[in-house]
Amino acid sequence: MHPSEVLFQDKTQPVTLPVCDHYAGSEKLMRKSLALQQEIGPLFDITFDCEDGAAAGNEKAHAQLVGALIASDENRFGRIGARVHDIGSEFFEQDVTLICEAAASRLAYLMLPKAENLKDVKRALTVIDKIAKAHGRAKLPVHVLIETHGALADVHAIAALPQVESLSFGIMDFVSAHYGAIPGNAMRSPGQFTHPLVLRAKLEIAAACHAHGKVPSHSVTTEIKDTSVVASDATRAAAECGYTRMWSIHPDQIKPIIKAMTPRSSEVNEAAQILTEAQAVQWGPIQHHGKLHDRASYRYYWTILQRAKLGGMPLPDAAAALL
Repeated sequence: MHPSEVLFQDKTQPVTLPVCDHYAGSEKLMRKSLALQQEIGPLFDITFDCEDGAAAGNEKAHAQLVGALIASDENRFGRIGARVHDIGSEFFEQDVTLICEAAASRLAYLMLPKAENLKDVKRALTVIDKIAKAHGRAKLPVHVLIETHGALADVHAIAALPQVESLSFGIMDFVSAHYGAIPGNAMRSPGQFTHPLVLRAKLEIAAACHAHGKVPSHSVTTEIKDTSVVASDATRAAAECGYTRMWSIHPDQIKPIIKAMTPRSSEVNEAAQILTEAQAVQWGPIQHHGKLHDRASYRYYWTILQRAKLGGMPLPDAAAALL
């Protein structure tokens, strides 16, 4: 049996996604992000943005462009999704239809913004399923942006939906929804990691995702010139809040996020050693450097290797054989 089958016999294997989700709205930026993905490989996802990317009155043409680019040969890795308008918008169904007409088979996921609650997400999934199925795609993966009080209240139920593979935190809309009760500096560091209401929201989202094997995706860093701020935010998001993915809104943010959220080489080497020893004893308990390990810790080290692979790290031969 493959290690993943052994280690997750009684559990759902968690979703794994690239650690960076890069947003692009205009045609110029979409093409630039495509070129960068072609250059460095599928180490990050791209989300083409219909919600904020389309100029007023140009929504139809913009969705058609998004579909055409996703369907094109420029999409070499199949790791491009799209953020559509929210379920309450007159453009929601049009976005989904036009993108699926052009690119249902190549679309990595759809991002759903501004859901007010679980009911909104289920309504959106019903529409998406109907349209995607008509264009030959069953159960298209959906990511959900948690940025309202109601969605946060329903976050565990939303994360439990099988079709949902990731939840993102929309910090700006979330802070704004408090009408001044949360100060504006809580939208950025260090406030975003210290204000109790913002930190609570981040932790609720991360906990819900991990409870159901989904990927929590951290909010944006608005600083686009100083990449050390981006790296610090990504490091804190991972180490303090349990996030395994983060948004990028500028090409210069992509590499710092990937580096910060990819395991260190020492962790990868340790994981490879432990799992190789475990495989040699048919996944029974082992001692490694004087410490006991069993299937509970093996699952942890398995995810380390998965994350390293997604981050493009060179893996020891033993680890590559396990994957």
